[in-house]
Amino acid sequence: MTNKVLMRGNEVLAEAAIMAGCRFYAGYPITPQNEIPAYMSSRMTEVGGVFIQAESEISAINMVFGASLTGTRAMTSSSSPGISLKQEGISYLAGCELPAVIVNMMRGGPGLGNIAPSQGDYFQATRGGGHGDYRQIVLAPASLQEIVELTMLSFDLADKYRMPVMILGDGVLGQMMEPVELDMEYGIRNTGYGKDWILDGCKGRKPRIIRSLLLVEGELERLNEKLQKKYNEIKEKEVRYEALYEDDSKIMLVSYGTVARTCRNIVERLRSQGKKIGMFRPITLWPFPEKALKKIAEKVDSFLTVEMSCGQMVDDVRLSIECKKPVHFYGRSGGGVPTEEEIIKKLSALSSQPSASKNS
Repeated sequence: MTNKVLMRGNEVLAEAAIMAGCRFYAGYPITPQNEIPAYMSSRMTEVGGVFIQAESEISAINMVFGASLTGTRAMTSSSSPGISLKQEGISYLAGCELPAVIVNMMRGGPGLGNIAPSQGDYFQATRGGGHGDYRQIVLAPASLQEIVELTMLSFDLADKYRMPVMILGDGVLGQMMEPVELDMEYGIRNTGYGKDWILDGCKGRKPRIIRSLLLVEGELERLNEKLQKKYNEIKEKEVRYEALYEDDSKIMLVSYGTVARTCRNIVERLRSQGKKIGMFRPITLWPFPEKALKKIAEKVDSFLTVEMSCGQMVDDVRLSIECKKPVHFYGRSGGGVPTEEEIIKKLSALSSQPSASKNS
């Protein structure tokens, strides 16, 4: 059964998590994601789940760790400074191969920053902000309907690969309202992953141990080798992206999340004027769609990466295309949101230049 409703982004995400079978949520208030814990505080009791407002972000991520040990689909959410506090717990989840979903509705930084939207946590999310050689899958929705789809997917991927999955949004997506379609039966169909590792009491079976403290020589290295093998499998199977007009464009805009909405409007606007502009939108920020972007680089003249940051995704674009084409950048930081006029002005400046020979 599908319902079409008008909702705020944060509430959409919370409802989608519940539909996906999330039955444990622990979090701590911070703007601009406060609607998620507020929504969960009432809805969780209605579906027989558990809601806890923890005493801190550190407590919240460790409560999620404990809930995941029991096989429960568990989630926490926060915004940029709060996610920083959760990094040690995320590394522990990865080391113990425990599934969990972490939501970051980014705000301006660094430091405490402000409550305006930002994309300044890209490095933290895609490189692993905690310690050790670990990865987390990072999904970046660009609409509220995509929030529904990617939130549901995040729980499936977390269970499938036994690892943390991050949904990376921002204050715009969290606070805006759009009509969305909600599949109320989704959770019934998608919680059937085998969990023969959970700690639910021995009950006549052999004891199970889940830990990340491995002191026997070579044991931790073998775990890391196992994790890297899993991560390489994810890089082959779980890449997601959207490409528009990649076959005949001279320049490709590269953007994700909220900014991609603006870039899409620009592409359609300039296309109607006969200009050969396209757009590439990574949906998985990790794994980054390297192969797809490299293939597009064979056809286009250059790229313009647009971000609400000082250029954190630029490195991944350049690495993906092996620096064979110019990669330019336009962005705003600290809560600044690029406008269509600003981006078009940057495109016009690039078009008036002689054939570019280096990145800028």
